[in-house]
Amino acid sequence: MSRDARWKALLELLVERGRLDVEEAAAELAVSAATIRRDFDQLAEQQMLVRTRGGAVVHGVSYELPLRYKTARHASEKQRVAKAVADLIAPGEAVGLTGGTTTTEVARALAVRSDLGSGAPALTVVTNALNIANELAVRPQFKIVLTGGVARPQSYELIGPLADAVLAQITLDVAVLGVVAFDLTHGAAAHDEAEAAINRLLCERAERVIVAADSSKLGRRAFARICAADTVDTLVTDSAADPDTVRGFEEAGLRVVTV
Repeated sequence: MSRDARWKALLELLVERGRLDVEEAAAELAVSAATIRRDFDQLAEQQMLVRTRGGAVVHGVSYELPLRYKTARHASEKQRVAKAVADLIAPGEAVGLTGGTTTTEVARALAVRSDLGSGAPALTVVTNALNIANELAVRPQFKIVLTGGVARPQSYELIGPLADAVLAQITLDVAVLGVVAFDLTHGAAAHDEAEAAINRLLCERAERVIVAADSSKLGRRAFARICAADTVDTLVTDSAADPDTVRGFEEAGLRVVTV
Protein backbone atom coordinates (compact mmCIF):
# COMPACT_ATOMS: atom_id res chain seq x y z
CA MET A 1 0.00 0.00 0.00
CA SER A 2 1.39 3.42 -0.96
CA ARG A 3 1.81 6.13 1.64
CA ASP A 4 -1.00 8.26 0.14
CA ALA A 5 -3.40 5.31 0.13
CA ARG A 6 -2.40 4.46 3.70
CA TRP A 7 -2.94 8.05 4.85
CA LYS A 8 -6.35 8.20 3.19
CA ALA A 9 -7.36 4.94 4.87
CA LEU A 10 -6.12 6.15 8.25
CA LEU A 11 -7.99 9.44 8.00
CA GLU A 12 -11.21 7.75 6.95
CA LEU A 13 -10.96 5.33 9.88
CA LEU A 14 -10.28 8.23 12.21
CA VAL A 15 -13.31 10.20 11.00
CA GLU A 16 -15.54 7.13 11.42
CA ARG A 17 -14.31 6.22 14.90
CA GLY A 18 -13.04 9.47 16.37
CA ARG A 19 -9.97 7.75 17.86
CA LEU A 20 -7.41 5.20 16.68
CA ASP A 21 -4.75 3.26 18.56
CA VAL A 22 -1.46 2.48 16.86
CA GLU A 23 -1.86 -1.30 17.22
CA GLU A 24 -5.47 -1.18 16.02
CA ALA A 25 -4.54 0.83 12.94
CA ALA A 26 -1.55 -1.41 12.18
CA ALA A 27 -3.81 -4.48 12.25
CA GLU A 28 -6.46 -2.80 10.05
CA LEU A 29 -3.92 -1.80 7.38
CA ALA A 30 -1.63 -4.84 7.72
CA VAL A 31 1.49 -2.75 8.31
CA SER A 32 3.90 -2.40 11.21
CA ALA A 33 3.20 -0.33 14.31
CA ALA A 34 6.34 1.68 13.56
CA THR A 35 4.90 2.66 10.16
CA ILE A 36 1.66 3.81 11.76
CA ARG A 37 3.54 5.85 14.37
CA ARG A 38 5.44 7.65 11.58
CA ASP A 39 2.19 8.21 9.68
CA PHE A 40 0.48 9.64 12.75
CA ASP A 41 3.43 11.94 13.45
CA GLN A 42 3.51 13.23 9.87
CA LEU A 43 -0.26 13.72 9.69
CA ALA A 44 -0.14 15.58 13.02
CA GLU A 45 2.52 17.91 11.58
CA GLN A 46 0.05 18.72 8.78
CA GLN A 47 -2.69 19.32 11.39
CA MET A 48 -4.86 16.54 10.01
CA LEU A 49 -5.13 14.81 13.40
CA VAL A 50 -4.13 15.24 17.03
CA ARG A 51 -1.47 12.86 18.34
CA THR A 52 -2.16 11.12 21.64
CA ARG A 53 -0.22 8.66 23.76
CA GLY A 54 -0.47 5.43 21.79
CA GLY A 55 -2.67 6.75 19.00
CA ALA A 56 -4.49 9.72 17.50
CA VAL A 57 -7.83 11.55 17.64
CA VAL A 58 -9.67 13.89 15.29
CA HIS A 59 -9.46 17.63 15.87
CA GLY A 60 -13.02 17.92 17.19
CA VAL A 61 -16.65 18.14 16.10
CA SER A 62 -15.82 20.43 13.20
CA TYR A 63 -13.08 18.15 11.86
CA GLU A 64 -13.03 17.93 8.09
CA LEU A 65 -10.99 15.79 5.76
CA PRO A 66 -9.15 17.74 3.06
CA LEU A 67 -10.86 17.34 -0.32
CA ARG A 68 -8.05 15.23 -1.77
CA TYR A 69 -8.72 12.58 0.89
CA LYS A 70 -12.51 12.57 0.41
CA THR A 71 -12.77 11.80 -3.30
CA ALA A 72 -12.99 8.02 -2.89
CA ARG A 73 -15.75 8.04 -0.28
CA HIS A 74 -19.14 6.98 -1.75
CA ALA A 75 -17.59 7.54 -5.20
CA SER A 76 -20.12 5.58 -7.28
CA GLU A 77 -23.07 7.21 -5.52
CA LYS A 78 -21.61 10.67 -6.08
CA GLN A 79 -21.09 9.98 -9.77
CA ARG A 80 -24.70 8.83 -10.20
CA VAL A 81 -25.99 11.85 -8.32
CA ALA A 82 -23.75 14.15 -10.37
CA LYS A 83 -25.01 12.85 -13.71
CA ALA A 84 -28.62 13.28 -12.59
CA VAL A 85 -27.89 16.85 -11.48
CA ALA A 86 -26.15 17.65 -14.76
CA ASP A 87 -29.22 16.41 -16.64
CA LEU A 88 -31.35 19.03 -14.83
CA ILE A 89 -29.31 21.90 -16.27
CA ALA A 90 -30.36 23.38 -19.61
CA PRO A 91 -27.97 24.68 -22.30
CA GLY A 92 -27.25 28.38 -21.99
CA GLU A 93 -28.02 28.61 -18.27
CA ALA A 94 -25.90 30.38 -15.68
CA VAL A 95 -24.95 27.77 -13.09
CA GLY A 96 -23.41 28.29 -9.67
CA LEU A 97 -21.30 25.42 -8.33
CA THR A 98 -20.10 25.32 -4.75
CA GLY A 99 -16.98 23.36 -3.85
CA GLY A 100 -16.93 19.72 -2.82
CA THR A 101 -16.48 16.22 -4.18
CA THR A 102 -20.04 15.81 -5.48
CA THR A 103 -20.13 19.20 -7.20
CA THR A 104 -16.74 18.40 -8.75
CA GLU A 105 -18.37 15.32 -10.26
CA VAL A 106 -21.25 17.52 -11.47
CA ALA A 107 -18.72 19.71 -13.29
CA ARG A 108 -17.21 16.62 -14.92
CA ALA A 109 -20.66 15.36 -15.95
CA LEU A 110 -21.46 18.72 -17.54
CA ALA A 111 -18.13 18.70 -19.38
CA VAL A 112 -18.95 15.47 -21.25
CA ARG A 113 -22.55 16.26 -22.16
CA SER A 114 -22.74 16.13 -25.96
CA ASP A 115 -25.36 18.88 -26.20
CA LEU A 116 -22.98 21.25 -24.39
CA GLY A 117 -20.19 20.79 -26.89
CA SER A 118 -20.72 24.19 -28.48
CA GLY A 119 -22.48 27.46 -27.85
CA ALA A 120 -21.85 31.08 -27.10
CA PRO A 121 -21.57 30.07 -24.32
CA ALA A 122 -23.01 26.58 -23.86
CA LEU A 123 -23.01 27.28 -20.12
CA THR A 124 -21.91 30.04 -17.79
CA VAL A 125 -20.40 28.47 -14.68
CA VAL A 126 -19.84 30.57 -11.59
CA THR A 127 -17.83 28.90 -8.85
CA ASN A 128 -15.69 29.67 -5.84
CA ALA A 129 -13.92 26.31 -6.18
CA LEU A 130 -10.43 26.49 -7.68
CA ASN A 131 -10.36 22.84 -8.72
CA ILE A 132 -13.70 23.08 -10.57
CA ALA A 133 -12.61 26.22 -12.42
CA ASN A 134 -9.34 24.50 -13.34
CA GLU A 135 -11.14 21.46 -14.78
CA LEU A 136 -13.66 23.46 -16.81
CA ALA A 137 -11.40 26.29 -18.00
CA VAL A 138 -10.11 24.08 -20.84
CA ARG A 139 -13.66 23.88 -22.25
CA PRO A 140 -13.87 26.90 -24.57
CA GLN A 141 -17.66 26.54 -24.88
CA PHE A 142 -18.04 27.24 -21.15
CA LYS A 143 -17.79 30.73 -19.72
CA ILE A 144 -16.07 30.33 -16.35
CA VAL A 145 -16.48 32.99 -13.68
CA LEU A 146 -14.30 32.44 -10.62
CA THR A 147 -15.03 34.47 -7.52
CA GLY A 148 -12.23 36.22 -5.74
CA GLY A 149 -11.36 35.43 -2.17
CA VAL A 150 -8.91 33.63 0.06
CA ALA A 151 -8.29 29.96 -0.76
CA ARG A 152 -9.24 27.42 1.89
CA PRO A 153 -6.84 24.46 1.45
CA GLN A 154 -9.20 21.79 2.79
CA SER A 155 -11.76 22.32 0.04
CA TYR A 156 -10.02 24.54 -2.59
CA GLU A 157 -12.85 27.05 -2.05
CA LEU A 158 -12.41 30.83 -2.12
CA ILE A 159 -13.99 32.58 0.85
CA GLY A 160 -14.25 36.05 2.33
CA PRO A 161 -15.40 39.54 1.32
CA LEU A 162 -13.78 39.45 -2.12
CA ALA A 163 -15.98 36.50 -3.07
CA ASP A 164 -19.00 38.26 -1.53
CA ALA A 165 -18.39 41.30 -3.74
CA VAL A 166 -18.41 39.30 -6.98
CA LEU A 167 -21.48 37.23 -6.12
CA ALA A 168 -23.43 40.35 -5.18
CA GLN A 169 -23.15 41.53 -8.81
CA ILE A 170 -24.52 38.47 -10.61
CA THR A 171 -27.73 36.50 -11.13
CA LEU A 172 -27.90 32.73 -11.63
CA ASP A 173 -30.46 30.39 -13.15
CA VAL A 174 -29.50 27.55 -10.82
CA ALA A 175 -27.19 26.97 -7.87
CA VAL A 176 -25.89 23.45 -7.27
CA LEU A 177 -25.08 23.02 -3.63
CA GLY A 178 -22.68 20.48 -2.18
CA VAL A 179 -23.29 19.85 1.53
CA VAL A 180 -21.92 17.81 4.41
CA ALA A 181 -25.38 17.53 5.96
CA PHE A 182 -29.00 18.07 4.90
CA ASP A 183 -31.85 17.81 7.35
CA LEU A 184 -35.46 19.01 7.23
CA THR A 185 -35.22 20.82 10.55
CA HIS A 186 -31.70 22.19 10.36
CA GLY A 187 -31.40 22.67 6.61
CA ALA A 188 -28.26 22.36 4.49
CA ALA A 189 -24.96 22.76 6.31
CA ALA A 190 -21.18 22.81 5.97
CA HIS A 191 -18.31 22.34 8.41
CA ASP A 192 -16.92 25.85 7.96
CA GLU A 193 -18.90 29.05 8.56
CA ALA A 194 -17.04 31.05 5.90
CA GLU A 195 -17.78 28.44 3.24
CA ALA A 196 -21.39 28.31 4.37
CA ALA A 197 -21.69 32.09 3.96
CA ILE A 198 -20.46 31.98 0.34
CA ASN A 199 -22.68 29.01 -0.47
CA ARG A 200 -25.67 30.84 1.04
CA LEU A 201 -25.02 33.84 -1.19
CA LEU A 202 -24.83 31.60 -4.26
CA CYS A 203 -28.25 30.23 -3.35
CA GLU A 204 -29.69 33.70 -2.84
CA ARG A 205 -28.54 34.77 -6.31
CA ALA A 206 -30.18 31.76 -8.02
CA GLU A 207 -33.66 31.24 -9.44
CA ARG A 208 -33.63 27.64 -8.23
CA VAL A 209 -31.45 25.60 -5.87
CA ILE A 210 -30.41 21.97 -6.25
CA VAL A 211 -28.82 20.08 -3.38
CA ALA A 212 -26.55 17.28 -4.62
CA ALA A 213 -26.01 14.88 -1.72
CA ASP A 214 -25.40 11.16 -1.45
CA SER A 215 -27.56 9.36 1.10
CA SER A 216 -24.89 9.47 3.82
CA LYS A 217 -25.46 13.25 4.12
CA LEU A 218 -29.23 13.09 4.71
CA GLY A 219 -30.79 13.43 8.15
CA ARG A 220 -27.54 14.81 9.52
CA ARG A 221 -26.59 18.24 10.79
CA ALA A 222 -23.29 20.10 10.77
CA PHE A 223 -21.81 23.18 12.39
CA ALA A 224 -22.52 25.94 9.86
CA ARG A 225 -25.97 26.38 8.30
CA ILE A 226 -26.13 27.27 4.61
CA CYS A 227 -29.87 27.57 4.05
CA ALA A 228 -33.22 26.29 5.24
CA ALA A 229 -34.66 23.17 3.61
CA ASP A 230 -37.64 25.10 2.24
CA THR A 231 -35.36 27.28 0.11
CA VAL A 232 -34.23 24.19 -1.84
CA ASP A 233 -36.19 23.24 -4.95
CA THR A 234 -34.66 19.85 -5.75
CA LEU A 235 -32.73 17.22 -3.84
CA VAL A 236 -30.77 14.68 -5.87
CA THR A 237 -29.56 11.67 -3.88
CA ASP A 238 -28.86 7.97 -4.33
CA SER A 239 -31.26 5.05 -4.01
CA ALA A 240 -29.89 4.03 -0.61
CA ALA A 241 -31.60 7.03 0.98
CA ASP A 242 -33.99 6.16 3.80
CA PRO A 243 -37.56 6.12 2.38
CA ASP A 244 -38.98 7.95 5.40
CA THR A 245 -36.35 10.67 5.02
CA VAL A 246 -37.15 11.02 1.32
CA ARG A 247 -40.87 11.16 2.07
CA GLY A 248 -40.29 13.90 4.62
CA PHE A 249 -38.48 16.07 2.07
CA GLU A 250 -41.23 15.48 -0.50
CA GLU A 251 -43.96 16.37 1.99
CA ALA A 252 -42.07 19.60 2.70
CA GLY A 253 -42.42 20.52 -0.98
CA LEU A 254 -39.04 19.47 -2.38
CA ARG A 255 -38.71 17.52 -5.58
CA VAL A 256 -36.57 14.47 -4.76
CA VAL A 257 -34.67 12.61 -7.48
CA THR A 258 -33.12 9.28 -6.44
CA VAL A 259 -30.62 7.49 -8.65
